[in-house]
Amino acid sequence: MDYRFREHDIAPFPGGMSPPSHPLVPARMRDWLDDVQAVTTDDGRHLMERLARIHAAFERVHPFLDGNGRTGRLLLNLVLCRLGYPPVVVARRDRDRYLKALRQADAGSPGMLGEMIARGVLDNLYRFVVPAVAEPASLVPLAALASDEVSTVALRTAAIRGRLKAVHSEDGQWRSNRLWVDEYLASRHQRLGS
Repeated sequence: MDYRFREHDIAPFPGGMSPPSHPLVPARMRDWLDDVQAVTTDDGRHLMERLARIHAAFERVHPFLDGNGRTGRLLLNLVLCRLGYPPVVVARRDRDRYLKALRQADAGSPGMLGEMIARGVLDNLYRFVVPAVAEPASLVPLAALASDEVSTVALRTAAIRGRLKAVHSEDGQWRSNRLWVDEYLASRHQRLGS
């Protein structure tokens, strides 16, 4: 791949987004970098919405001939990690929603994209960070206990049916711990094998 800035203009994209003329790209990227460097967790604004604006701004500049989406998401993740958050993965199944959120951000409404970023951060906290730091007997949301062997939906169903020891907390979430999930999985395998 060639990562020099593009040297030609690009036609407007579906939905109306029109990248700047190619001579403006270096200046727009310098401005974008200044905006990125100014981001902190304590600047008094909603961080995820600000990151959505910054991510959408990169995509609007569309500085390269190819790979702008992947590069933009990678840069978003570098900023998230710099701020102490886990990276966000935009799954293939969420591509249409992501593109719609980008179009809304281009139109001045970054809320949907900010929400996608926030949910992605939360999902990765539950999936990777919480299990890594939680004691085996600590109650954590079921999403933090899901694995390749058992999904969050399967754990929730097992909790509702009383097959998995779990606590339904006041916030509406089911919580369990690694020990209880291991017991449930062992008993499930015994039932399947009988």
